[in-house]
Amino acid sequence: MYELKTKETDGSVIEFIESIENVKKREDAYQLLDIFTDTTGYEAKMWGPSIIGFGSYHYKYDSGHEGDAPLVGFSPRKAKTSLYFATGDSGRVELLKRFGKHTAGKSCVYINKTADIDVTILKELIQQSVEFLKRTYPNS
Repeated sequence: MYELKTKETDGSVIEFIESIENVKKREDAYQLLDIFTDTTGYEAKMWGPSIIGFGSYHYKYDSGHEGDAPLVGFSPRKAKTSLYFATGDSGRVELLKRFGKHTAGKSCVYINKTADIDVTILKELIQQSVEFLKRTYPNS
């Protein structure tokens, strides 16, 4: 059976952020930590070695695959910072049009720095994602 790699851990979010060598990326991580915490109302938790997640939900696919994941999160990677939002909500596409400089994959949005984006839209993306997942997975 498939073993989910990204699980909530007891790791320290602050220690993880402090371990980021690039000073600007570390400052951005603290800014994102404040934005995600204030917007979601959830305490930040480490998911795996490098994802800072907020809240959680339990999913189960038709294939039988199931697991837990953060409602939203981010990971300050060396090249770009990954922002994690829900997939499947068409509202995300509209918000991203006004978001600022970014690239997007299926569930990730990648930014170089927080100065490149509209923080108001970021907060809307966070709220939209949390609300969508709570509707989609109401028993979490």
